[in-house]
Amino acid sequence: MSAAEAPVPERGEPVRGPVRPGGLLDVLGVASVVLDATGRIALWSPQAEELFGYSAREALGQYAARLMVHERHWELVGKLFADVMRTGQSWAGGFPVRHKDGSTRLVEFRNMRLLDDHGDVYALGLAADQSTVRRLEQDVALSERMVKQSPIGYAVLDTGLRYVSVNPALEKINGVPAAEHLGRTLREVLPLLNSEPMLADARRVLDTGVPVIDNTLAGRTPADPDEEHTWAHSLYRLEDAMGNVLGVAVTVVDITEQHRAALQAEAARSRLALIADASARIGTTLELDRTACELAEVAVPELADVAAVDLLDSVVEGRPSTLGPSEAAVIRALAVRPQDDCDAVRAADPPGLIARYAPDRLVTECVRSGEAVLVPQVKDSDLPLIARSPESADLLGRAGLHSYLAVPLIARGEVLGALDLKRTRNPEPFGEDDVVLARELAARAAVQIDNARWYQNARNTALTLQRSLLPGSPPVTTALEVASRYQPAGATSEVGGDWFDVIPLGGGKTALVVGDVMGSGISAAATMGRLRTATTTLAALELDPARLLEHLDKTTSDLDHSIATCVYAVHDPHLRQCRIANAGHLPPARVRRGRPPELLDLPTGVPLGVGGVGFSTVTVDFEPGDELVFYTDGLVETRRHSLDERLDFLLSLLDGPARPLEETCDLLLRTLHHPDNHDDVALLIARAQHLTQ
Repeated sequence: MSAAEAPVPERGEPVRGPVRPGGLLDVLGVASVVLDATGRIALWSPQAEELFGYSAREALGQYAARLMVHERHWELVGKLFADVMRTGQSWAGGFPVRHKDGSTRLVEFRNMRLLDDHGDVYALGLAADQSTVRRLEQDVALSERMVKQSPIGYAVLDTGLRYVSVNPALEKINGVPAAEHLGRTLREVLPLLNSEPMLADARRVLDTGVPVIDNTLAGRTPADPDEEHTWAHSLYRLEDAMGNVLGVAVTVVDITEQHRAALQAEAARSRLALIADASARIGTTLELDRTACELAEVAVPELADVAAVDLLDSVVEGRPSTLGPSEAAVIRALAVRPQDDCDAVRAADPPGLIARYAPDRLVTECVRSGEAVLVPQVKDSDLPLIARSPESADLLGRAGLHSYLAVPLIARGEVLGALDLKRTRNPEPFGEDDVVLARELAARAAVQIDNARWYQNARNTALTLQRSLLPGSPPVTTALEVASRYQPAGATSEVGGDWFDVIPLGGGKTALVVGDVMGSGISAAATMGRLRTATTTLAALELDPARLLEHLDKTTSDLDHSIATCVYAVHDPHLRQCRIANAGHLPPARVRRGRPPELLDLPTGVPLGVGGVGFSTVTVDFEPGDELVFYTDGLVETRRHSLDERLDFLLSLLDGPARPLEETCDLLLRTLHHPDNHDDVALLIARAQHLTQ
C-alpha cells in the first residue's frame, strides 16, 4: 500500500506503528541537552552531537559553558543559567557557541527548568542552527504572505481529500468562509458543483505524484449563484522531506472572462469559415432552385436548426417586387433544410408552393422593409406572426421554436425574398452577431440567386422561341408512321440550334428534315426558324433533295454567315424508296426486318452556308416496315467516347424486336443522351406503312 493509500486516522487519534522520520524537527535538526543543577551535561542527543561536534562520551559530565561557550561569555551564560534555575522562567534567543572544530556558530536556544519526581532540578536546552531557523522563518513568512494576499485561490487537502487550509481568495471564489471548508470535502462544501472531474484529478495526483496543470471546471458557486463561471485548477502532491505523502495542494483561478473571450474568438473564426464555405458552395450552378438549396444547406446546422429560402413570386416572374404597407406578400418557397425532420420543417412551406403571407407577418415585414427581423425569445403570441397559418403555428409551438430571424435577400438594390431561420434544438437565442452573419450570407447568396433568376428567365425565353419554331407534333400521313423528340440544352447559351420537320408533299410523298444550326442561344434559334421556313417553302416545289440543299446553302450564306448541317429526305411510298441528300450531317440509320441496323452510306457534303460545293442525292430502298432514324449530334456525342463507338451503340439499341416508335424515342434519349453533353437533341423516326387501296 502506498503512502497515498494508507488509512488516515481520525482527527485527534495518535498514529500507531512505526513512523518514518520527517517533518519540521528533522529539517531544523533540533538538539536536546539536559544540565544538572551545577551546569554539568546529563543528557546529550544525537542532534547535539551533529550540531556541536562533540560525541556523547566527550560531552557527558562536562560543564556546558566551558565546553560550548567562549570564555568571554562565561559570566553572561552563568547569569542566564542561574535565572532560569531560580525563577523557572524560560529563556530564548540566539547565542554564539563554539564547535569542536574551533569555529563559532550562531545557535537559536530555548532553555527551561525541569523537575523530576524526586524534586531534583535540571535545565533543558533546545538548540538549532540559527541560519536554518532564519531561512525556515523567511520561507514560512513568504509562503504565508503569498497565500494570503494572492488573488489565486489556494487550498490544501489531506490524503482523504478534506480541506486542511483555504486562503482568502478561495473563500471569495467559493463564497464559503474558510472555517466551513476545514475538515470537509469539496463535494460537501459545494454540493451544487459537479466536482467529480476535479476530485478524479486529485486522486490521480495522490496516486501518481504527477501534477495536473490548468484543467478547467465550469459551474456555479454561492459566490455568484446566478451566473456560470469557469475555473482553471492545478494540483500538486505534498510530501515531507522524507517523501511521506501529506496531501494535495490546489490552486484555483477564475478564467471566466478569458474563457468567454476564447469562445467569442472561436465563434468569430467559425463565422469566417462559414462565410468562406458559403462563397465556395453557393452558386455552383445557374439553377435557381439549386442555388437556394445551397444557401439553406450552408445555414444548417451552423447558424440555424431550420432554414428556408423564399422568393417573392413577382421576382421569379420578372416583375417589380415593391410591397405597400397593407399589401400581402406572395412568396414562392424554393428550399427548406432542417437539421433533422421535425414539426418545424412540416410547418414550413414545401419547395415549389406559392403562399400568401398577410401584411402583419414577420417575413412580410422583412421583404417590405428590406431589414432583418429578429425575435430573440419567441413567445406563444409571436408564433402566429411567424407562421403562415394557425396549423403551422401549432407545429412550430410543438417543435419548440424559441428564436427566430429573417433577413432579406437583396441584389442590385432589389429585395428578392428572405432567408428564414429558426432555432428549436440549439439552446442559444439569435443575437446581433448572428444577424450580421445571416446578412452576410444573404448578401452573397442574393447575387447568385439573382444571376440564376435572370439566367432562368433568359433560358425560358430561348426555349419558348425554340419550341414555337418547331412543329407541335408531326403531321399524320398515310404512308408513314412518325415519332419525334426535342430535348433542350441544359444552359441558356446552348439552346436553340436543332430542328426537325415532316412536310407532306403531293402524290402521297413526304419530306423528312433534321438540321442543326451551329452556334447557340436565341440567335441560333432565330436562324433555325428562318431555315425551317425556307425548307418548307422549297419543299413545296418538290425539288430534288440535292437541288433543295443548294438553295438552302444560298439562304444560309445570307444569314449573317451562319452555318448549319442538314439531312433532307423525300419518301415515295409508290416506289418504296427514299431520295436523300446530306449537308455535313450525321448519317441516318435504317432498320429493316431480318437485317442488322445500318448507317446509310451517303456523301457527307459540306454544311449549309459554306457555299461553292455541290450536293448529291442518293436513292435507298424503303419498304413497308422499314424505319429511318434521323438525329442531331447531341444524341450521340460525349467527351469520353469516340463518335464511332457511340454510333455503334446507337445501332445496337435499334437492333432487336420491333417496338412502338414512341418507346424507341424514349429508349434512345434515356440511354444515349449523356449528362455531360449539354447540346440540344432533335430526334425523328419514320416507319414506312403499307398503302391502303
